[in-house]
Amino acid sequence: MASSVRFTVTPTKAEDLPDTSPDVSSRSSGRVRFGSRESVNRRADTPDRSHLEHGDGGVKLSSVYINNSHAIDDDDFYDRNLALFEEEMDTRPKVSSLLNRLANYTNLMQGAKEHEEAESIGEKRKSSKSPQMGTFMGVYLPCLQNIFGVILFLRLTWVVGTAGVLQALCIVFICCCCTLLTAISMSAIATNGVVPAGGSYFMISRSLGPEFGGAVGSCFYLGTTFAGSMYILGAIEILLMYIAPSAAIFVSDNPDGEAGAMLNNMRVYGSIFLVLMSLLVFVGVKYVNKLASVFLACVIVSILSIYTGALVSAFSPPSFPVCMLGNRSLGQHELKDGQCMKTLQVLLEPPPLEGANASESFNGTDAPPVTAAAAQERTTDLWRHFCNSSELSAVCDEYFLHNNVTQIQGIPGLASGVIADNIWSSYSAKGDVLERGSHHSPHRDAVSNHFPYVFADITTSFTLLIGIFFPSVTGIMAGSNRSGDLKDAQRSIPIGTILAILTTSLVYLSCVLLFGSCVEGVVLRDKFGDSVKGNLVVGTLSWPSPWVIVIGSFFSTCGAGLQSLTGAPRLLQAIAKDNIIPFLRVFGHGKANGEPTWALLLTAVLAELGILIASLDLVAPILSMFFLMCYLFVNLACALQTLLRTPNWRPRFSYYHWTLSFLGMTICLALMFISSWYYAIVAMVIAGMIYKYIEYNGAEKEWGDGIRGLSLSAARFALLRLEEGPPHTKNWRPQLLVLLKLDEDAHVKSPRLLTFASQLKAGKGLTIVGTVIPGNFLQTYGEALAAEQTLKHLMEKERVKGFVQCIVTQKPREGISHMIQSSGLGGMRHNTVVMGWPDAWRQSEDPQSWKTFINTVRVTTTAHLALLVPKNISLFPSNTEPCTDGFIDVWWIVHDGGMLMLLPFLLRQHKVWRKCSMRIFTVAQMEDNSIQMKKDLATFLYHLRIDAYVEVVEMHDSDISAYTYERTLMMEQRSQMLRQMRLSKSDREKEAQLVKDRNSMLRLTSIGSDEDEDTDGAGDRSAEYRRVHMTWTRDKALQLRSNTQTHTASVCSTPEGFRDMLNIRPDQSNVRRMHTAVKLNEVIVNKSHDARLVLLNMPGPPKNPEGDENYMEFLEVLTEGLERVLLVRGGGSEVITIYS
Repeated sequence: MASSVRFTVTPTKAEDLPDTSPDVSSRSSGRVRFGSRESVNRRADTPDRSHLEHGDGGVKLSSVYINNSHAIDDDDFYDRNLALFEEEMDTRPKVSSLLNRLANYTNLMQGAKEHEEAESIGEKRKSSKSPQMGTFMGVYLPCLQNIFGVILFLRLTWVVGTAGVLQALCIVFICCCCTLLTAISMSAIATNGVVPAGGSYFMISRSLGPEFGGAVGSCFYLGTTFAGSMYILGAIEILLMYIAPSAAIFVSDNPDGEAGAMLNNMRVYGSIFLVLMSLLVFVGVKYVNKLASVFLACVIVSILSIYTGALVSAFSPPSFPVCMLGNRSLGQHELKDGQCMKTLQVLLEPPPLEGANASESFNGTDAPPVTAAAAQERTTDLWRHFCNSSELSAVCDEYFLHNNVTQIQGIPGLASGVIADNIWSSYSAKGDVLERGSHHSPHRDAVSNHFPYVFADITTSFTLLIGIFFPSVTGIMAGSNRSGDLKDAQRSIPIGTILAILTTSLVYLSCVLLFGSCVEGVVLRDKFGDSVKGNLVVGTLSWPSPWVIVIGSFFSTCGAGLQSLTGAPRLLQAIAKDNIIPFLRVFGHGKANGEPTWALLLTAVLAELGILIASLDLVAPILSMFFLMCYLFVNLACALQTLLRTPNWRPRFSYYHWTLSFLGMTICLALMFISSWYYAIVAMVIAGMIYKYIEYNGAEKEWGDGIRGLSLSAARFALLRLEEGPPHTKNWRPQLLVLLKLDEDAHVKSPRLLTFASQLKAGKGLTIVGTVIPGNFLQTYGEALAAEQTLKHLMEKERVKGFVQCIVTQKPREGISHMIQSSGLGGMRHNTVVMGWPDAWRQSEDPQSWKTFINTVRVTTTAHLALLVPKNISLFPSNTEPCTDGFIDVWWIVHDGGMLMLLPFLLRQHKVWRKCSMRIFTVAQMEDNSIQMKKDLATFLYHLRIDAYVEVVEMHDSDISAYTYERTLMMEQRSQMLRQMRLSKSDREKEAQLVKDRNSMLRLTSIGSDEDEDTDGAGDRSAEYRRVHMTWTRDKALQLRSNTQTHTASVCSTPEGFRDMLNIRPDQSNVRRMHTAVKLNEVIVNKSHDARLVLLNMPGPPKNPEGDENYMEFLEVLTEGLERVLLVRGGGSEVITIYS
């Protein structure tokens, strides 16, 4: 029909028209108005609306349906195709208006500015650009940089040598599984809306509440701070051990004091490094971010050099000889002459060759055949260490005398088969000499540390190695922390994070195999490379030079330390700004540009505590505890959200399951106690103390009736907590009050309402089933109990878990109002009312049902409650009739909080509707860009994590059809006729009442409202008449009776009166509303005639009660020809959000 209409464009300007004119064109403000040619041509002949309203051309003084003062304020009210919704456009905007506001949506929350932008506060601001970082640059590479760290270069070879290849693979696999499962849970949480800055703290606190969020956020902060300490200690170890050993300040000549001197050097240099890094972070974090790519390049080049060196070693192994005494390794940096032998044969004949022809002496007797006069045997530095003298006759160590000195290749190469010796573990106690794993010394006595052996500096075990290695797999939160910079965070975070974990896991597992296959076991167990002349062990395998690894690892650890000192203060600032831990409030302040100065100061002080420990192997288990606790609660948050099935839990990342989260949580807990049970207890105590501090005024103990007393205490505490404030949008779920009607036999008239409620709730949340029984409570108490039992049995049958409430009242309409006002307890109150459509509202046998219906709509609107009205409820499927296919169609006309989006999602959780697809239709007016609306709507649904087919239906601003005009005329004629018939019948009854005395009249007036609800037929009409005059004086009642009688006689008592009534002109506002209903019904039936369920915005009732009957007619026209309809009316608050 719309295709036959020809349109013209008439631009109008505000200055061309008087400001006071209420005409629609006066408010166009340059808008392009679309109208048909016929309407344009006819405009000159049509009087202005204001003249119609004030003239006497058969049009009413003002509309009974709309408050015209609102209409003048907003130009959207006069959209001809949305006239049915115009009365509430100020609170329920058009979808096109909402999408226009969302079109410039950004992921960043208010105040979450980029630090680089914040620093340039005095500089010229550039126009803000939308986030453009993709998965690779925004998530994958930052995660790689944060995961690869100091442990890979300084400790992984030692872990492989000590635990053996098999157990090392097991350690790496367990740790990587822990982070992978955590990443899956984190991806689900991160894609359940937008995650602003704050990373894991934001996710946990918004998922588990402020107590858990504050406790775990504090643990994550401490872990990040101690990670900075660990990275700085790693950088100092590389500097003093491998780059510049001569830079040591404290030097000990006594072997017993070497360890203490080294720790003091670490403390001094670590403190200096910490001060310099803190100053760099304070001056400008943008410089740290710019250096990040350089540090990442160092890491990648270092890892590539390891793989290249391993491949090259298969053909030409590098020469790193290891000196062995028996099967004990010797530290070559202590042998000043560099000779790996007991004695030397020196030729005395000229020319002196200075050892050029010197030969090795393995046992002092196997010298090459020379004359006695030609050679002389001399001792080496090794002899002097074991014999305390350079004389050949000196008394030497027994083990030294009984074992030969040999040299073996430290890097046999990939093809050597050395992995067979490295396959099993070789744990040792502190002070033990490192020996080749496949050979055991016959003498196992205590060995003096004055000998140049390589000693174990700590007692090793499987659990200790897990605690030391675990920090090398942390850093998986880097992607979620950068969500504001990502072009598509909900896609990039899961893909980038999981790919980074898989990449690093593959690198770690392959490095374990390569180290075990290429490096001699005794060299692997040499933590500081003493047996290979002080070289970094992993550097001996690198190609082309060990310096590639040394320099690369130094810069990468410095970069990681800077990143930790950058991230930790911002995490503390985010916690402090939430104001959940009062004594941290001061750390929420900073420089004028938002930099967390005070938080950086506290971070530096705490990092200094870690540096004072001075041992990388002691700091690593500490931060492992805090990271493991953080990951544990990430998994717990995901598992709880999945099991509770909160309506806002709609992750776009679908490859998660609560069992995976529970497994990850179990692994985290196990690793905490495996690696260090006392650290685990300390970390849990710290978290528990913070939790109780945040929630220090919790439930009081109540020791009364055992478990019941505890349950009552917990229930009271929960109810009080629920009442502290309104629920957050994320936690909003429909808490239902289902209004059922009972017939004369106490049977439920529409049991499918309860079936629909069970499908919508799926056993979650609150459900109250209520009914109103007419009568006197003193006389009908038994009926109320019977009705309550009937409803309980029906609830059990439909498997609805909830409560029953029966109210006995003289006035059912007021009973429903009281029930809506008073049901529930504390925070457990309903927020949604479900009631049936009055099917027989046009029938004479139930003339008051539609009045009760409209009154209930008004009550729910006043109470700011949502309202669901299933139409044709008997056709809705039962719980045993699942829909095998089909669509749930949503017609989103106006935005009223997102109920239309949330309800199909909840219904599809039930088996009946699970296989139905979701389609969303919205209406575009002629001035709307329908293509852009469709894009914006698709983007909006994407951020809501709702999968649905989107279509924008264009409704042309066509002329009002003859059918619409005729339908409106019939409606008004019918209403007028019924009104006059009621008045005439009331007059006849009123004549009898007026002859009685005043007391009788007052008695009838006082009970008139009761009979209005409880009687049928003529009694209802007379009761309505009496109710109108309830507070009037008798004189006024007589005056109205006289006026009404005269008017009735003139209108209804003659055929001419009926003809005049039939010739009335319909009200223009009613014509526009009927036009809306007819046009919307046409497009809805056209698009959704085959839908399993149609959800539709329910227009609000008229503010003037005289238009109630017309309102019912409009709803009937709007839903004609549709099999199952759910009319939805929001409660005025947002129930769905794009945020996590």
